[in-house]
Amino acid sequence: MKYLIASLALAATLTPVAQAATTFTQAWTFNHTTAGTGQTSEIVSHDSATNTLWIAGLVGVDVLNASTGALIEHIDTTAWGGTNSVAVHNGMAAIAIENSLDRSQPGVIKLFDTTTRQLAAGTNSITVGSLPDMVTFSKDGSRLLVANEGTPNLVGTAYTGTDPAGSVSIIHMATRTVTATAGFAGVSVTGSNVRGQSLIGVDFEPEYIAVNSAGTKAFVTLQEANAVGVLDLQTNSFTKVIGLGTKDFAQPGNYIDPNDQDSVKQLRSTNVKGLYQPDGIALYERNGQAYMVMANEGDTREDETDKKRVSAVTALKNSSPADVQRLNISVPDSSAGNLVTFGARSFSIRDEDGNLVFDSGSQLDDEAIKRGIYDDARSDDKGVEPEGVTLLEIGGRTYAFIGLERTTKGAVAVYDITDPAHAAFIDMIVTNGDVSPEGLTAFYANGQAYVAIANEVSGTTTAYAIHSAVPEPEAYALVLAGLAVLAGLRRRQRQA
Repeated sequence: MKYLIASLALAATLTPVAQAATTFTQAWTFNHTTAGTGQTSEIVSHDSATNTLWIAGLVGVDVLNASTGALIEHIDTTAWGGTNSVAVHNGMAAIAIENSLDRSQPGVIKLFDTTTRQLAAGTNSITVGSLPDMVTFSKDGSRLLVANEGTPNLVGTAYTGTDPAGSVSIIHMATRTVTATAGFAGVSVTGSNVRGQSLIGVDFEPEYIAVNSAGTKAFVTLQEANAVGVLDLQTNSFTKVIGLGTKDFAQPGNYIDPNDQDSVKQLRSTNVKGLYQPDGIALYERNGQAYMVMANEGDTREDETDKKRVSAVTALKNSSPADVQRLNISVPDSSAGNLVTFGARSFSIRDEDGNLVFDSGSQLDDEAIKRGIYDDARSDDKGVEPEGVTLLEIGGRTYAFIGLERTTKGAVAVYDITDPAHAAFIDMIVTNGDVSPEGLTAFYANGQAYVAIANEVSGTTTAYAIHSAVPEPEAYALVLAGLAVLAGLRRRQRQA
């Protein structure tokens, strides 16, 4: 009997919903540069109503057949400005366009019907804040949120003119009007290592938005400030800004390669801390708790006045090891013996309060090195540079896809994040001919799961079919039966 119990106990531990074998097959690649329109590939969104992909890229939007990758139509948006982003919901495409003559001025959202690929009937142009950089719908489509980055004009390497306040425009889709513009003036700041706190309301530049499933709350990455803003969608106001702290690259599991000129692609303990500074963010829920999934890119303000190499800062150079003297550091955040650099070279999972639940450590750099696609020229500056993230549920498991902007070939890391505290690396999708994944989206079409990747530098969009082995029903039945027998045996033992 004890052997039967042991066998059943072992069967019970072999949970059939554990990470299933997952493979990825390249379905197609479309090269936007061959059309001669000047189109790039930056942000991609799927329309389930027409099974099309809408790809935003500077001069407009290319609409592709999601199954074949064939170009259906190019939509030229240059008459309105420069296109930054697109989001699609229930047959409506929202395109975020900045004022290309003066980006400190208000931008605009243009609404398109995804069936006709024409401007939507009724109100189809909505004025929003300065430099609308990202747009997203709430899950039910009732609201459209726009991240107005509020970046001033750049001449050479210096900003000119006014620095408009960053904000989030909240659009009520039933009336197609801006019901509120949420800013940061007077918003409380928690956490640590928030950059630019003396310029609250000016220096916070919203980057990316994720909305919870109930549509009651949104989380907004403030990359340059190393923070995330929490937006209450019932009051349409920010409730707090959370500083994300730093990551210690001297700790095991967090090692980096800090030198871009030694030709040594080796991760090592480095007495430097990194600001997380996330770009892309996605949200999912487990047991009633929302979790933020963040790609910790590490971008600074464009003028980069706060960015120096250690070798160029005498006071810090004299107190720093030679191994880090090529590293880009944040001068305001660093001191002798306490260097702080940009980006965490990882992706993170945090709870709603910003507490770190999981971080991928040095795994993204390490896997790129193993695959021969690590770009040593980026060692001093954010490593593989995680930028975009998208999520998809497959067979009861939640998968995260993280685009790596700085590898020698297009690369997307895949993790099973079903258990937020124990996310597990699955694979890295590497694509010849693709360079610099910017935006990603995962979706289902005709029962098949896909991930589509917009590659900014190569000007390509690539789709992969996702194949995940789901355990047979008999396996579930066997384990459940075993658990029932085991429970009965244990009850009888206790009663004996």
